Amino acid sequence: MEAASPTRTDFQRDRDRIIHSNAFRRLKHKTQVFVEHEGDHYRTRLTHTIEVSQIARALARILGLDEDLAEALALAHDLGHTPFGHAGEDALDALMVAHGGFDHNAQTLRIVTRLERRYAAYDGLNLTWEMLEGLVKHNGPLLEAGGGPVERYRKHGIPTAILEYNAAQQLDLASFASAEAQVAAIADDIAYDAHDIDDALRAGLFGSKDLREVPFLAALLFEIERQWPELDESRKAHEIMRRVITRLIEDVAVESERRIIALNPRSVEEIRAAEGPVIGFSPAMSREEQALKGFLFLRMYRHERVMKFRRAAAEIIENLFLRYMAEPAEMGEAGTNAPRDEARLARRVADYIAGMTDRFAAQEHERLFDATPPLR
Repeated sequence: MEAASPTRTDFQRDRDRIIHSNAFRRLKHKTQVFVEHEGDHYRTRLTHTIEVSQIARALARILGLDEDLAEALALAHDLGHTPFGHAGEDALDALMVAHGGFDHNAQTLRIVTRLERRYAAYDGLNLTWEMLEGLVKHNGPLLEAGGGPVERYRKHGIPTAILEYNAAQQLDLASFASAEAQVAAIADDIAYDAHDIDDALRAGLFGSKDLREVPFLAALLFEIERQWPELDESRKAHEIMRRVITRLIEDVAVESERRIIALNPRSVEEIRAAEGPVIGFSPAMSREEQALKGFLFLRMYRHERVMKFRRAAAEIIENLFLRYMAEPAEMGEAGTNAPRDEARLARRVADYIAGMTDRFAAQEHERLFDATPPLR
């Protein structure tokens, strides 16, 4: 136990420790979709995280929830991401398949409970239980009522890091997380939906006219063009983005208030024990949002330019992983006293690679190999 702060609530202290962590600072040089040298205005993991925290705090304020907890969860939700965005995570997960796989939520838990080494009294950041629970379960329960993994963990099982921590301190893996954690999760979706449109338009992967394929976006474009028929494309893109954020936030606020009133919870435990999340889109908006995601998947995430980057990123991650497994000393201090057990060594290597920025991963590859795949 740690003494309470005389000047901050526990959740404010959680937030501050996240912001001052090494893992948080590294987010500024980790890819969202486009690598940093493609342009100064594309999102990074850090700018995405800041946008998520703003949306989460706004929603928490509207719904009368704890703004500090929602903000802290939003600021921490991506700490476990690898370099090169989801391309890096997918590559590392495939390399770790024989050793429990790689999951960025589980890696976030490892970072905040073990890997950050800043304080004299403990490893990690010594965050509150509500923070740890929210980081692990913000996307919903991990276990079904019968005890088996939920669908997304059915194939590979629940990540070992989560199970190990849960054995030491129960995180109630079969229940929902707090409303604040649910707010952070949906704020992540809202931020993705809006800024991926903005980044893709900026990159020229599609034009504003193509957005008419999505009825929700077509209606927003009609509003904008009716009011400003001569608006330039740059301002039009910003108008689309801010209206997407506004409409999604307003929908979540109304729908979530309806769910909370219907549940009439007398404690946060009743929110955790509910049959479904108390924070969410309305059924109509959920369909619109899924159509938007489907459009972005085909027109952005599977665009050949993005896929070329994904292939190069995966090759870099795979080459580094195999070299470090064969020669742990190449990891420098992280390779000191490397475990002889293959599974433990693989986790050490995964921790090291996951903590890299895009820049450092590319530099390491250039140091260790004769040629490095171009990341553009």
